[in-house]
Amino acid sequence: MSATSMAGPIGNSRWFRLIPIAMIVYIISFMDRTNIAYAFAGIGHDFHTTKAQEGTAGGIFFVGYVLLQIPGGWLAERWSAKKFVAIMICFWGLMALACGFAENFTQLIIARFFLGVAEGGIWPATLVLLSHWFPVQERARAYGFWIANLAISSIITQPLSGFIISMSDWRTLFFVEGALPFIIALPLWLIFIKDRPEDASWCLPPERDYINRSIAQDRANEPVPGPFSSIFKSATVWRLVAVYFLVQIGFYGLNMWMPTLLKTLTHAGFGAVGLIAMLPYVVAAVMLFANGWWADRDRRYSWHVFLPMMLASISLILSVTIGSSMIVLSIVFLCLAMGGALSYDGPFWAAASRTLPVALVGGAMGLINALGNLGGYLGPFLGGYLQDVTGNFYATAILFALSLFAAGLLMLTINVRDVAPSVRMPMGKPAE
Repeated sequence: MSATSMAGPIGNSRWFRLIPIAMIVYIISFMDRTNIAYAFAGIGHDFHTTKAQEGTAGGIFFVGYVLLQIPGGWLAERWSAKKFVAIMICFWGLMALACGFAENFTQLIIARFFLGVAEGGIWPATLVLLSHWFPVQERARAYGFWIANLAISSIITQPLSGFIISMSDWRTLFFVEGALPFIIALPLWLIFIKDRPEDASWCLPPERDYINRSIAQDRANEPVPGPFSSIFKSATVWRLVAVYFLVQIGFYGLNMWMPTLLKTLTHAGFGAVGLIAMLPYVVAAVMLFANGWWADRDRRYSWHVFLPMMLASISLILSVTIGSSMIVLSIVFLCLAMGGALSYDGPFWAAASRTLPVALVGGAMGLINALGNLGGYLGPFLGGYLQDVTGNFYATAILFALSLFAAGLLMLTINVRDVAPSVRMPMGKPAE
């Protein structure tokens, strides 16, 4: 009997106790980094900025985001994911509020940069936390459920931000959503999150034994850990960095500029745009779960990254080509584009978790997320620049689509080891 089939009678409390809280915390985090998409018009009016500058304000977050990626993963593994993330929640909440107090464009850029610093370590720290609770054969699903926060956050953020902007202004948007880390995220994290099964009284002995035994089996197949510097010598890690970088150009470019695109297509106010903008993320949430489940079934993780990327790139081009001539069909393709741009995530991080020994996974994920997320700066900036130059969104869409498609092609060059207990592959032999 495989470990997966044993998990049912043993218990599943980790799925219901950890994943929802981690999702809620990151939902609020993601909200505070992307709500600026609804503030672009107000910022442009008050600070007299170009679209390229507005894109810079959206993307500068990811420059700061780099700084704590590797330290965040390292501290989560060697110290405490719970304590580290709690500190970062307080820091990011303060910086989110500071964005609303900005008196000029420079102050806004500084606040957005430090918002990125504050949130920078949360992603790798949470990935490490989940790796302590979910054996490798469950990990793509665990990552997929947690990463659904990106879609769920946008489902909440789009109408909420649109409503606040339509009723007030961009400063109020930052004040209201900047208060949520203190009101919701911090209390839930401190009360419910535990670093390891041994720390959780709600994790009963059978489930605790199953987790520890399965993770020990996973580690038995791992090569002897080398020095931390070995991360930088791994060609696979650098290819994963490149894949993630290209994806973030397309995803965050589309995420930041989608309200502007929808407003151009529909000529509606931001309140209506916010409601319409929920739809792509509803589709993305469904595709995230489906692709993560499918990837765990066949373990062809590279293909489960390539196919969503191909779908996203083709759908995005079709959406802007059709444009306002057939608005409903254009929005349908936009939904598929966002679904593809997000649903790769679970299989991608499951693949990343298998590239190095467990002792170095936190640092490797931190490096991938740190350098890869620099694409989150480039996408919004280039998207704004191309709109300034061309006066439309078509060239911007082509850039995002090409970046996503290139990411999918590059992922096909990466072979991922299959170390699930039910399928023991000889060391060094690719599973695909």
